Amino acid sequence: MPNDRLTVVVAAYNEAQSLPVLHPRISAALAGIAELDGRVLYVDDGSTDDTWRVLCDLAFADPRVTLLRLSRNFGKEAALTAGLDLVTDGAALILDADGQDPPELVPDFVAKWREGYDDVHGTRIARAGEGWLKRTTAHAFYRLIGRLSKTPVPADTGDFRLLSPRSLAALRQLRERHRFMKGLFGWVGFRSVAVPYERDARIAGGSKFNFWQLWNFALEGITSFSSAPLRVATYLGLMTALVAFAYGVWIIVKAFAWGDPVAGWPTMMAVILFLGGVQLIGLGLIGEYLGRLYDESKNRPLYLVDEIRPARSDATQRA
Repeated sequence: MPNDRLTVVVAAYNEAQSLPVLHPRISAALAGIAELDGRVLYVDDGSTDDTWRVLCDLAFADPRVTLLRLSRNFGKEAALTAGLDLVTDGAALILDADGQDPPELVPDFVAKWREGYDDVHGTRIARAGEGWLKRTTAHAFYRLIGRLSKTPVPADTGDFRLLSPRSLAALRQLRERHRFMKGLFGWVGFRSVAVPYERDARIAGGSKFNFWQLWNFALEGITSFSSAPLRVATYLGLMTALVAFAYGVWIIVKAFAWGDPVAGWPTMMAVILFLGGVQLIGLGLIGEYLGRLYDESKNRPLYLVDEIRPARSDATQRA
């Protein structure tokens, strides 16, 4: 009997074109690892195309495949959480459904896991198929959150990683609603190691994230793992107050010394607009954090499951 069990978790949303190409690569990678009980878990995150039908076909042809279908689209972070929650035996390896993260590296990840590492993550050294703007903004985001957050978030590292059983058990204890998985992986800690690789272009279809969604995702990550924006607002307000106080003193001194018969309307409007803008920025940052507290207080489930289809190999073993 194999000594180790590994479940490859793939969250998919409208990936009917890429999954038939990706699954044979996953199967080949698992088959090439000695003494490993390899499984595949697909999470359908409320797809509106033929993704579920394609997944059912894959499960029919491969007895190692488990299917999990969510009741609607909850987002990638919730879909990954649902998949990882279902892995209660052995380790889990997260893989994107678009094929950009190569399954051929799974043996390298497993080798590091067997050496005793709990978090084996892939670090991108190249990003094929992406424009300069996306590469530049991604590079800047990872450096920014690395400086702002006390939680270690490895640079140029996505969700492509292997998590040991104790890392999975620790991760299941973190039930916050606003989930930035890259930060949660770092917060859990334990022994981690990076595996550098070159990220490929998508094997089919198009990206499900536009720049507005990526901006909101970056904001989610920063506000979830750092209070630095609130501190910046505090410092900005303090500096503005000091400048305003100094300017007020200057006006009083000027009026006493030389007089000021005509009030300066442009100066007054500039000061009002500047102070109002600073106040709105501060209120907006406070609102971001208060909104997260409001969502957490409702205590809703992270996701709802529509259907689970266990792997046929598990059913055979139970029988």
